Amino acid sequence: MPTHVVTNQVPPLVGHDTSADPALREALEREGAGWALPQLEQIGRSAGSAASQELGRRAEAHPPVLHTHDRWGHRVDEVEYDPAYHDLMRTAVDFGLHAAPWADDRAGAHVARAAGFMAWNVDAGHGCPISMTYAVVPALRAAPELASVYEPLLTSRLYDPALAVPSTKRGLIAGMSMTEKQGGSDVRSNRTEATPHPDGSYRLTGHKWFTSAPMSDVFLALAQAPGGLSCFLVPRVLPDGERNAMHLMRLKDKLGNRSNASSEIEYDGAHAWLVGEEGRGVRTIVEMVNLTRLDCTLGTASGMRSAVVQAVHHARHRAAFGRSLIDQPLMRNVLADLIVESEAATVTAMRLAGATDRAVRGDEEEGAFRRLALAASKYWICKRGPAVAGEAMECLGGNGYVEDAGLARIYRELPLLSIWEGSGNVAALDALRAMAREPGSLDRTIAEVELAAGADHRLDDAVAALKKELGDLGDLELRARRIVEQLALVLQGSLLVRHAPSAVADAFCATRLSRDWGGAFGTMPAGLDLDAILERAAID
Repeated sequence: MPTHVVTNQVPPLVGHDTSADPALREALEREGAGWALPQLEQIGRSAGSAASQELGRRAEAHPPVLHTHDRWGHRVDEVEYDPAYHDLMRTAVDFGLHAAPWADDRAGAHVARAAGFMAWNVDAGHGCPISMTYAVVPALRAAPELASVYEPLLTSRLYDPALAVPSTKRGLIAGMSMTEKQGGSDVRSNRTEATPHPDGSYRLTGHKWFTSAPMSDVFLALAQAPGGLSCFLVPRVLPDGERNAMHLMRLKDKLGNRSNASSEIEYDGAHAWLVGEEGRGVRTIVEMVNLTRLDCTLGTASGMRSAVVQAVHHARHRAAFGRSLIDQPLMRNVLADLIVESEAATVTAMRLAGATDRAVRGDEEEGAFRRLALAASKYWICKRGPAVAGEAMECLGGNGYVEDAGLARIYRELPLLSIWEGSGNVAALDALRAMAREPGSLDRTIAEVELAAGADHRLDDAVAALKKELGDLGDLELRARRIVEQLALVLQGSLLVRHAPSAVADAFCATRLSRDWGGAFGTMPAGLDLDAILERAAID
């Protein structure tokens, strides 16, 4: 008898369309970008191909390497990437997943980009510079002269990684340099100094604790000018061809997101140009932060969907105790529960993408809704991501814990999206701040939730409980997470009741809005239509 016979193993999940998510496609149509379905399918087929999956694996397996000096001792401050990283960047830019929507006048352009960003889920690391390039454009518009030069290059669908004067390149990638070691999220404590020069430029001197994608062409940075904390554009290469005085001190050794070079940098009299007014740096850069928060939410929803699809794929092809896993009642409960969580995240993230699209086109009510709903959803959805990935990994047992399966990478990635652009406490407190300073944002969000009023008594009860919670003004900061969680859940419930199949909406309301829910995945009560829910993850 042979000693090594392979049986009951699951075939690789390749050759599928990652956009074949009914919740994603329905939201694409609902939010005004149905015209983009052909390209979304193209992105999905590319992402699901064996070739793209291998590029994602290689980019992660071979992290970037920092070279501070050349062989003769000259500073070069360069990061060397695996070629797979550049291939992924080139494809993402070609698909317009970076700043392309800002050059597209069609209604729904930002929705189309959001859906593509979710479907292109082969590697999270290169998504960071793609996201920052998308987010930098509205902030840069606070300096019209700079925007006129750089915006056409930021929106270009040509990826050009060459080290060159930005204005001479075919396309640009942007980064962000905000965080310092003494303050973290408290950017007003930044100590980097900006000294004005007679020609209108500034010189930056200081240390930045986190600057991702340091090989980007331009960066938005915060520094203390004479008039207070201000926003600046910092190019990597100066107009005369000299390298700017941005010194890469080290790359961060991170839990995940390893294909993305996150660095500590020092500005040693680096040339910079003011964006907006002195002293209004946070206000200038806040729209960039809002858009990267949107991408945190989209990226988490994408990671959830990828993890769930892998778990369902495994259960369909694996047998245990004489039956396929997918036919075993408790596993069906777990998988259906995960699908409900994933769909709630997708529907909400795409609703926020729709609000973004309409807000940038001048819809003030949608802007008010996005202000609060995005902060609350970023908090809650990004909190749920690691839990979903962990449970999906458990569905594969020991195989899920092994790097080859791919779920370990997703599991390492998702905590970052809860931390990036404001960790849980920051996001929750920002939601409270929005309610206090912009009460219209709360009014608009409650109005959105109440579009489903009367459709499900459990949702109605949860909305009433939220209003009671909001009516108590004591210990608001202490209760911030509780309040924001409730707000995010009723928003998800409302969206599902209005737009999702009844089986999904019923399961959500019976669990997330019920005090009888066990809390762990797989504790949904009997009587739910699990067959209909499981069909939402049928890809093969």
